[in-house]
Amino acid sequence: MPSSSPCSIRALWILSSQDNVAFSRRFPVVEKRWRLACARENERSESVGYSVLPLLPTDPELVSAFSERKRREGSAQGFGIRLAQSTQGSDSWVDDPITRHIISLSIKREGGEEEFMLWPLVLHTKGSYYIIILPFVEPQQFKAYEKLCTRSDCGGSVGEEYSLSSLLYNLPCITGAIMVAHTVGDIITGDVVDPDVVISSSPSVGGLLDSLTGSIGISARAKPVGASVAASSTSGASAVGTIAMDASKSTSRPIDKDALLTFLSSSMPFGTPLDLDFAHVSVIKAHGFSSSDLPPAELKQPAWKPYLHKGKQRMLFMIHETINAAMYDRDEIPDSISITGQVNCRADLEGLPDVSLPLSGLKNASMEIVSFHHCVQVSEHGDDKQALMFSPPLGNFVLMRYQALCGPDPPVKGFYQLSMVSEDEGAFLFKLQLMEGYRAPFSMDFCTVSMPFPRRRVLSFDGNPSTGTVSMTEHSLEWKIVTSGRGITGKSIEATFPGTIKFFFFFSRTIQRGPSLPRSVSRNMVEEDTHSDAEQDTANNTLNIEDNLMEKMNKDLESVDLEEPFCWQAYNYAKVSFKIIGGTLSGMSIDPKSVSIYPALKAPVELSMQASSGEYILWNTLGKCPSAVSPKVY
Repeated sequence: MPSSSPCSIRALWILSSQDNVAFSRRFPVVEKRWRLACARENERSESVGYSVLPLLPTDPELVSAFSERKRREGSAQGFGIRLAQSTQGSDSWVDDPITRHIISLSIKREGGEEEFMLWPLVLHTKGSYYIIILPFVEPQQFKAYEKLCTRSDCGGSVGEEYSLSSLLYNLPCITGAIMVAHTVGDIITGDVVDPDVVISSSPSVGGLLDSLTGSIGISARAKPVGASVAASSTSGASAVGTIAMDASKSTSRPIDKDALLTFLSSSMPFGTPLDLDFAHVSVIKAHGFSSSDLPPAELKQPAWKPYLHKGKQRMLFMIHETINAAMYDRDEIPDSISITGQVNCRADLEGLPDVSLPLSGLKNASMEIVSFHHCVQVSEHGDDKQALMFSPPLGNFVLMRYQALCGPDPPVKGFYQLSMVSEDEGAFLFKLQLMEGYRAPFSMDFCTVSMPFPRRRVLSFDGNPSTGTVSMTEHSLEWKIVTSGRGITGKSIEATFPGTIKFFFFFSRTIQRGPSLPRSVSRNMVEEDTHSDAEQDTANNTLNIEDNLMEKMNKDLESVDLEEPFCWQAYNYAKVSFKIIGGTLSGMSIDPKSVSIYPALKAPVELSMQASSGEYILWNTLGKCPSAVSPKVY
């Protein structure tokens, strides 16, 4: 049975990319529990002659051990599997990929007198920082991992009693430590943002007028709602605890130690996480508490709403879907299309009301995976509807996440072809169909197709698309089919783009053309000989050129990074980016009129829906491409 003990953190460290300690924090209360637990365990196992050292490393000792592990394991995360160079007692010796994220360190004391293991350490990389979290575990579980590090056999089968998976299953503190690591990473890089909730920039009239204007594609441009979490009684809604995002892109952003210390002191003052919502901590720090904020005695205030809303009341819902696709245009390889979505919510409601709403269109959406916010109670489930009831927290939050199949046809379909006609020139063709089968209120806000060439430099291109504009960068072509502000609504368009592209000459000109027919001979034959057999030989020679060129390119191309495995051969795909507003691709929806609030409140309910592209790939029909065989379900 999993342990019921709460998650407690013994210590945390933040290391820079130069392996310097940028921040560290130890929790003496939890450390005292660890020392007492070690003393009890050592007394119980005294006859065995083995004891657990109740030690915690200094910052220099931890940095030294972490640097040594990176050298031994090849990187900060390590191999994750047992290799020939793996040593007994190391993480890779355990032969489990989870050891790339749950690591151990061999600590050598500065005096050199003793050495001890530190485990489990949750490792999270964010920007240029390594966040290391050490949760509290029982000494017996620590000993179990030490035994795994000395096993002679590799890995462990599923369900095996003495395996790392079964050991971690009994440690819910690992999940808590991962949440702490991710939250700390977001804070130090400035990525603490609320989910987007979009509303109309003009007030909604409602009823028939909204239906008519929406059906003909007339709608006010949406604007995002600020990430304000609460409102004071004097100044209305205010954005509190927001972190400026202009510096979030910088990987060398200095750590705001004051903000981090404030968060740790409020969210986990004695090492046990209480509330990891940075917005909650910020708003409590800014506003404090007053007697008017206390709920009625008969109501229990949930942990996710420590501060009550005061001011204008409203409810906002936004369904945001992301469609990922791999389009092959081949009979032997089916296209792969999937949708991931989330329902973002903002409930500016006074008091502690309960909200009930039905989700519709679930049957057409073909939901595969669904998860809900911890404030949600799923009360009713049917073939096409599902009722949710929840007591909403403060600010913007994700009500639910889901994965579904694409209902109608994909919004962008067609094919992309590219063939190298010489060493430094290629001919390409796009033929795409946009928004076929989609009617108002669906509207495509923008659509762009990019052709990346990460291993080659683009010299020039020639070609005119049937619609849109084309721009060129050093390593790509970008075709803007639909530009923002000039979207298409209630109609479909066909877009074609034939052309050629030239690259800076990169490869050696010593490529063999085939022994039977050099290029000069081929040119003379085309000019002087009109027989059909000469035409056949020329065609064969073209094939030989293509084969030899591909062989040469495969030989000379550098190996790609693991993070970008599909850039193989450097020109085999095009990527589509688009945004669609006015509906969802899965068919799931919420009826604002069916949302009920108890106790009854006068709060308008607004809904917005949009879908955007994720990894939407058009694979080169004339080239090689990766594909996966989908398992058959019987």
